[in-house]
Amino acid sequence: MKKIAAFIIGALAFSSGKVHAQAGADTILHDVELETCIQYALNNYPLIKQNLLDQKITESQIKGKLSAWYPQVNTTSMYQNTFQKLTTVTTLGVFSAGTYNTSQVAVAASQNLFNRDALLASKSAEDVRQNTRNTTISNKIDLVANVSKTYYSILTLMQQIKVLDEDIIRLQRSHKDAFNQYKAGTVDNTGYKQAQINLNTSIAQKRGYESMIPSYYEQLRTFLNYPNSKELTIHYDSLALEQSAIIDTNSTVNWEKRIEYKTLQTNKNLLMANLKYEKWSYLPTVSLYATYNLNYFNNRFSPLYNNNFPQSYVGLQVTMPIFQGGLRKQNIRQAQLNLDRNDFDFQNLKNTVNQQYQTAISTYKSDFANYQANKENMELAQEVYNTVDLQYRAGVKMYLDVITAETTLRTAKINYTNSLFLLLSDKVDVQKALGDIQPN
Repeated sequence: MKKIAAFIIGALAFSSGKVHAQAGADTILHDVELETCIQYALNNYPLIKQNLLDQKITESQIKGKLSAWYPQVNTTSMYQNTFQKLTTVTTLGVFSAGTYNTSQVAVAASQNLFNRDALLASKSAEDVRQNTRNTTISNKIDLVANVSKTYYSILTLMQQIKVLDEDIIRLQRSHKDAFNQYKAGTVDNTGYKQAQINLNTSIAQKRGYESMIPSYYEQLRTFLNYPNSKELTIHYDSLALEQSAIIDTNSTVNWEKRIEYKTLQTNKNLLMANLKYEKWSYLPTVSLYATYNLNYFNNRFSPLYNNNFPQSYVGLQVTMPIFQGGLRKQNIRQAQLNLDRNDFDFQNLKNTVNQQYQTAISTYKSDFANYQANKENMELAQEVYNTVDLQYRAGVKMYLDVITAETTLRTAKINYTNSLFLLLSDKVDVQKALGDIQPN
């Protein structure tokens, strides 16, 4: 059995970015936010396009099956030349039967009154459509989650580079001050050399993050099916991101919201229809038929079609299977066992959904605690650095204290950035486990 956005709930939908040109494959994605990326992906990802074509194929197949309920009209024609006519021997003598030239034009029509194949097509048509739609929805949910996580990975690197840019500016200023003090003879050379070491470390880290961004952009391009020849840049609102990272951790799992449940329910309906289909094998196939023939007979070909001898009739055909060696019984048994087996798929899914949610929510809670701690550490590290920097300039603190405060601040900011975007990624997993990612 064979088994797109007003999409992802408001927490994942941010205000749209700058999109130029028409929506579709010719769109240029410049400074776009998550919502625009998701919409573009849903409209252009090849797998989704294939799924939409599958839906059209399925619809065509359904219409093909349902056509069995319409009258079936056919016409046939034939011409036969007999070299030797049939000889008939009777008590009255020997006779040649028939003519040398025979032709016939026939029109035949039939109408199904009861046919289990056509009945199955009628009863299961909507479930077959839904099964194909479920596949499309499932792939869209996965696509939304993948686009979101890749988007957050890029933002993580962008924010880390931003933090290092700020750190490099501070270290360059500190290095300049330390070098001037060394030239003035007020301090030894360890201060500015230590500043140079920290500066080199931050520059190297920045270059490392910058080298990683293209691979994530390429991954995002893949999910968007976005041409390499076009520019792709993303944009984000830091405050909106931070606010959207918070979710209700007391939500309960309703596994019936999951697309997997809906797929299993549709499959169950199809299995039930198949069971009925096998039981209908004990019923006769009933149809009406009618035929109208134009018959032509002549010993010579040229006047063959001057006269015709019509024939017409109607009838009712009933085909009733009597004995098939137990085939129908075994087919019914197989259909029932497949239906029973489907019940265990529901149990397995329920257990899987509960396990997925518990894993996702536990990870979110753990990372949320780290996020809160890292946010507080970043705020404290900023206060400490501001105080130590003022004290150093006032001659109270040593330069080593400034270096320590700078390093702590940089580490705190990077940890905060990592924890924020990790939390946003965790949120996607929780929403997916809850079935809250619902492409329309």
